[in-house]
Amino acid sequence: MRLFKYVMSKRRGKYRDLPVFQKSQEMLDLVEVISTALKDDPVKESLVSQMCTNAMIVQAKIAGAEGAGLFSIRMENAVLIKVAVRDMFNAVSFASMVEINEEDYVQLLRDKVEEFRIEFVNWIRGFDKSFDIPDDWGIRYDTSTPEQEKLEELMFDEDRFLDDDSWDDDDFNDDDEDEDDKDV
Repeated sequence: MRLFKYVMSKRRGKYRDLPVFQKSQEMLDLVEVISTALKDDPVKESLVSQMCTNAMIVQAKIAGAEGAGLFSIRMENAVLIKVAVRDMFNAVSFASMVEINEEDYVQLLRDKVEEFRIEFVNWIRGFDKSFDIPDDWGIRYDTSTPEQEKLEELMFDEDRFLDDDSWDDDDFNDDDEDEDDKDV
């Protein structure tokens, strides 16, 4: 048990040394500066909340991806990071668009997001695709595996569904009443 705690504590802090995490910290710091400038009324407070939440989600998902190990879970976290960064940037853009901030933080955040994006791309390129298990949801980034091909065969076949002659026009007739409707 002692060895497990030691290994986990060593592993837990390693993500903080990653360039992608350090860039996310720079984004969070900038969002905190922006948030102090926007605090005053409910609309501004809502944008501040959205920006801060998304900046923190980015860091949590980096840690989650580093702790997960499996390629598919790491990529799920990467997608959530991308969405959070876009939402954070959209909040700043909206604040600028409706002119509720005195400074133009859009370009500052755009620059930080671009710096982060470069590190993010480098980070996800290092994910090990071979360290994964079959995804029974049918969502894979590598569709060449036999497991994925089998899953794709089981997925919904639109042509077969639409060509099925078992559907009658009577099935969609509004004049038909259900047994429950007769009692009313």
